[in-house]
Amino acid sequence: MNENNLIRLQDQFNRRTFIRRTGGLGLAALATIFADEGWAKAVLSADQQKRFGGLDGIPHFAPKANRVIYLFQSGAPSQLDLFDYKPELEKRRAEDLPASVRMGQRLTGMTSGQKTFPVAPSIFKYAQHGEGRIWFSEILPHMASIADEICMIKSMYTEAINHDPAVTFFQTGFQLAGRPSIGSWLSYGLGTMNNDLPAFVVLTSKGSGRADDQPLYDRLWGSGFLPTQHQGVRFRNTGDPVLFLSDPHGIDRATRREMLDEIVGLNKIKKAVVGDPEIDTRISQYELAFRMQTSVPDLLDISKEPSAIIEMYGPDVKRPGSYAYNCLLARRLAERGVRFVQLFHMGWDHHFGLPMAIRGQAKDVDQPTAALIKDLKQRGMLNDTLVVWGGEFGRTVYSQGDLTPDNYGRDHHPRNFAVWMAGAGVKKSLSYGETDDYSYNIVENPVSVHDLHATMLNILGIDHTRLTYRYQGRDFRLTDVFGNVVKDLLE
Repeated sequence: MNENNLIRLQDQFNRRTFIRRTGGLGLAALATIFADEGWAKAVLSADQQKRFGGLDGIPHFAPKANRVIYLFQSGAPSQLDLFDYKPELEKRRAEDLPASVRMGQRLTGMTSGQKTFPVAPSIFKYAQHGEGRIWFSEILPHMASIADEICMIKSMYTEAINHDPAVTFFQTGFQLAGRPSIGSWLSYGLGTMNNDLPAFVVLTSKGSGRADDQPLYDRLWGSGFLPTQHQGVRFRNTGDPVLFLSDPHGIDRATRREMLDEIVGLNKIKKAVVGDPEIDTRISQYELAFRMQTSVPDLLDISKEPSAIIEMYGPDVKRPGSYAYNCLLARRLAERGVRFVQLFHMGWDHHFGLPMAIRGQAKDVDQPTAALIKDLKQRGMLNDTLVVWGGEFGRTVYSQGDLTPDNYGRDHHPRNFAVWMAGAGVKKSLSYGETDDYSYNIVENPVSVHDLHATMLNILGIDHTRLTYRYQGRDFRLTDVFGNVVKDLLE
């Protein structure tokens, strides 16, 4: 065999190997692009062609859910004012938090200098709802109406005490930036269910509770060291939902197609020379963007939604970029086969003036969240969709700053907080875990961030210890070297 033939053979082998290992959108796009070479059929198994990618052998077992909608409440909602009812606290109002409860646990720099830590009971009334008698604050009446669909975890805890590492931890399983996000892991492991939309879509909204809340960063939905085709695609709230989605002025669709074909050819030549697998990712993303020019406008057109559905999501649903609009969009994305939809709703960082601020946040999310669950259920989609709601940590029982009869603030509290799930694979109308009388320490069934991730992956048919990626000589996974599936939460 001469040298030129050997190079071509090696190049062919590299492409086959890359396709088998990376999966995701690149499989579908490259199979289409290189169909004329006749190798697409040989490389893709029937199951892979059906699922447009994913790793061989995944799912590891029969999944309960095929997709996830993660409603992330950025800024840390107060569990004391929403879900964790502590009626005895009113008797201890303004008392200093006992040292026996705090046990010398670390505080943030915002309250570590306080001379006292006055107990601040929630000013909101509570009631139990559903067969499981789950507690809900009066400011969440719509969520209370779906209590029988909810699996409430009141005993979550995290290692991080400040926002950025805590949010990063929830998204990537690690407090420092650089690891793949959970949506990227699912795109990598399971592939996509739609050839015309990304496997992982991100939506953001600003809350009413605090306009200058903690910022979000693109790395929170990044692919880290995974191939970049698995990173989340953020839909913007104004203008084109995705940058450069529209054709340039004066360029029609046919011309755009010709341009892409020429670019694909050039990229193939470049790949043959340098062997960089990211070139294949670039090809697949160009092709995906071209198809999204047709799929996204239809996705965003909610004018054909029945009036009853529009009313169910509330008055903000017609305002692009609102939480309500994004909840409806999440259902439409899930309906079209998007694997992982993540909503980030900002505004929950309430160090001061919490009662007024949290009312605004509750009004933002209460009705649309309940509507999303009801909408999914009536369409039969809740049977194979996992919905998760929660923030990065909780809030302290003691007041940050002055405590008055109708006003207080709360500092960061990683020791315990509440997250709930609904839909495929989880027990319904369940309240899991308990905290002490001050909602300061967990006294029953603690659940770590790694445990939550392991449980979510289990619902999707994935053994969290086996979804790995080798990088710099080590096999990495979402749960690092930790995490246990919380079987008590599963159906």
